Amino acid sequence: MVDGKQKQSRDGPLEIIYDWNSVEKIAPLTSEPILFMDETLRDGLQAPSVVDPPVTDKIMLIHTMNDLGIHTADVGLPGAGRRAYNDVLEICREIGQERMALRPAAAARTLDKDIQPIVEISQKAGVEIEVLAFIGTSPIRKFVEEWEPHKMYRLVRESIRFARDNNLPVTFVTEDTTRARPDTLYPLYHVAVEAGATRICLCDTVGHATPDGLKNLIRFTRNIIAGMGKDIKLDWHGHNDRGLGLVNTIHAIEEGVTRVHGTALGIGERCGNAAMDQILMNLKLLGAIDNDLSKLLLYCRQTALATHWQIPKNYPLVGSDAFRTSTGVHAAAILKARDAGQDWLADRIYSGIPAGMFGLKQKVEVGHMSGESNVLFWLDDHRFERDPEVVKKIMEVAKAGDRVLDDIELEFIAKRYSSRRVSPTNRSTKNLDEAEEVTTNGEGH
Repeated sequence: MVDGKQKQSRDGPLEIIYDWNSVEKIAPLTSEPILFMDETLRDGLQAPSVVDPPVTDKIMLIHTMNDLGIHTADVGLPGAGRRAYNDVLEICREIGQERMALRPAAAARTLDKDIQPIVEISQKAGVEIEVLAFIGTSPIRKFVEEWEPHKMYRLVRESIRFARDNNLPVTFVTEDTTRARPDTLYPLYHVAVEAGATRICLCDTVGHATPDGLKNLIRFTRNIIAGMGKDIKLDWHGHNDRGLGLVNTIHAIEEGVTRVHGTALGIGERCGNAAMDQILMNLKLLGAIDNDLSKLLLYCRQTALATHWQIPKNYPLVGSDAFRTSTGVHAAAILKARDAGQDWLADRIYSGIPAGMFGLKQKVEVGHMSGESNVLFWLDDHRFERDPEVVKKIMEVAKAGDRVLDDIELEFIAKRYSSRRVSPTNRSTKNLDEAEEVTTNGEGH
């Protein structure tokens, strides 16, 4: 509000939401384009609670990734066996035939026998496949595998050169980077770059890193690259064991990483990977990308269906509770905004994410913590008149219970006590201020 007047923009009223996220923000998140590597069909399928979908489902997901503006997809590890090989081949053929903007990548250990299948598939499908050549780098991995430094250097050098000799781009992936020693990483980076790697991927394989640790690692790596005088780009591949997958990814972008990895719904081994859908959503809200995310909900639902994964009810954006409320004070505020003709405001007053931006809408339920505003909102949405007798009867049932009422129950009461239906545009507001906005149990934060 300025001098008692509310400013307006094309999208809605200005200066009614104070954004602490932008205080002292002197520059954008990054000055470079942000690239995305989708790991759903490789790293995501390592989750012990998912199924490996049929190739038709994988192709369906590839198309949706392409529509979301995701740049690269890790389509599998073809060296793992015949089925993996065939699936990667079919996916790459689809990408080539459909001339998708999305580019395929495939994982491989730093072994020629893992890279050979990628070379073959690339030639058969007629598309370039990025090789993601990985090797464990932490002391604990080296100890268990009994790797000597000279052996690691040889494996990295020979495998990357083999891929480059076959005209395939290579990203050198240091597995468990966030627990690796500087004196291990330094020579490995030099060997990989000299052999022809054009990107380096830093991996938080077990979700060990904090934002401070991430920053230290990225700055260390960038200094090495600067010292080599090479134009080598960085990837960040994060896991969610500490619940820091998303926030670490955003910090990685701020620190100069140009490509970030994630999986749909965060599926992956143990506690999963950084969630690609949440990465895209947050970068969109931060104004860092302008991708069309209208298919983000579809992407998540397709993944859940294909992998037999249950989306948690409280999962951001796509969970069934993401935009639901049954609390009286919340419903009253939403209803007042909507009745004033301010749909923009109604979509934000109790939501940090505008549902309409992603093709969704706020949903007000009626339960034991509700007030009469909940009932009025529900009646409007279901084209019933705001009949005081109907409101009274619904409130009696809701307050006597211990849960949110189902639409079937509410429709039964509404039809029993009122036969008149109205259109959503013919809403009466005369009883709104008299509605019970906050009940004894209706206050919420």
